[in-house]
Amino acid sequence: MPHRPAVHLAVPVDDLAAARHFYGQVLGLPEGRSTDHWVDWDFEGHQLVTHLVATTPRPSGTSEVERHTVPIPHFGLLLTEERFHEFAQRLRAAGVRFDIEPYRRFAGEPAEQWTMFFRDPAGNALELKSFRDESMVFAR
Repeated sequence: MPHRPAVHLAVPVDDLAAARHFYGQVLGLPEGRSTDHWVDWDFEGHQLVTHLVATTPRPSGTSEVERHTVPIPHFGLLLTEERFHEFAQRLRAAGVRFDIEPYRRFAGEPAEQWTMFFRDPAGNALELKSFRDESMVFAR
């Protein structure tokens, strides 16, 4: 994949121990700095921060994409196909429930991609995807 600037994203969680287990053990992300109310994660070179909040986040809505109900908002990464399937295996092995099971979307079109949606223990929705041809990410 081409080099991109790293993204910083902070998300709310209501249980740091559950976040540590999910991001550290289930997803296998290296833990960075932390305090008693936030934890930094190396999310494939991007800085993801889980911040302790008093209330669980609530999804604000959904959008239909290829007959699938996509949670909005969500965040995630564009991965190689190999890395995408590694994450899918880790999630399945941990018994994570998918909002949308891993599948190939837009088959035969320029934006063909693998995608999956799932949630962390606090309810934050994540999407991981892998484009057949990453140069087509913004293709019309």
